[in-house]
Amino acid sequence: MHLRRVTAPLFVDPKMGLNDDLNGVERPVSFDIPSAETDAQVVHSLAKWKRMALHQYGFRVGRGLYTDMNAIRRDEELDNLHSVYVDQWDWEKVITADCRTEEYLKSTVQSIVNAIVATSHDLRVRFPQIKTVLNPDVTFITSQELGDRYPDLTPKERENAVTKEHKTVFIMQIGDLLKSGKKHDGRAPDYDDWTLNGDILFWHEPLNCAVEISSMGIRVDAEAMDAQLKKSGCDDRRTLPFHKMVLENRLPLTIGGGIGQSRLCMLLLGKVHVGEVQVSLWDDQTKKICADHGVELL
Repeated sequence: MHLRRVTAPLFVDPKMGLNDDLNGVERPVSFDIPSAETDAQVVHSLAKWKRMALHQYGFRVGRGLYTDMNAIRRDEELDNLHSVYVDQWDWEKVITADCRTEEYLKSTVQSIVNAIVATSHDLRVRFPQIKTVLNPDVTFITSQELGDRYPDLTPKERENAVTKEHKTVFIMQIGDLLKSGKKHDGRAPDYDDWTLNGDILFWHEPLNCAVEISSMGIRVDAEAMDAQLKKSGCDDRRTLPFHKMVLENRLPLTIGGGIGQSRLCMLLLGKVHVGEVQVSLWDDQTKKICADHGVELL
């Protein structure tokens, strides 16, 4: 994918508009830096920072960056797949306007899935005790098509149903309202283009559920940013430096996403809890249930 590794920030200046507000209700971890006379926020993700970095570092079309992202999401609901500690391979690539298509998005998704499947195969060769087998054939479906297929199920139940059937799925067009008037899932209005994004899901037999490995997409251009800020009631962001640069066409067009490191380890190794592959903090009930079932939390 022609990506170069760069160093990622653990925290950013909130006045720049670079932090990801996720669903708009999660609280970032904030602290002051007296010697710099400023405040800082621990990142939720690097979705917007990466695009700014490509501009600042002068990356040309067809080239991009990747980085090891570490984040804290203090308001995350803890379960087998979610931790307050987030680790991802974050990547971003400069594209041209004619690449802002569903075909280009699908091609990029297939490249990522091929790499994951090849890694799974190599692991099984080296460690025969690993039984995970992944399907390289991606089923592409929009969130609206998913809603039409399973109208009586919740969004999460729809994801489980389609992924159980097809094993490897990319759910497209996440963030906008469906015909039902509800969203399949929340997406911030200022990085993904909601018509050109999606989630990569694999069926995980040990948990009998779909596991999201990557959220990714072609990023907003000025037109998409303008429309999505209006739809989300976030017009106040227009004055932030990042948002102004997108609206004024001063940032490169890009595609990017994050690949969950701990989630991927869970998937490839057949683990049942994210705490088996990363160190975090858990409530007493979770620790007891895991201990009772022989699940060792790191």
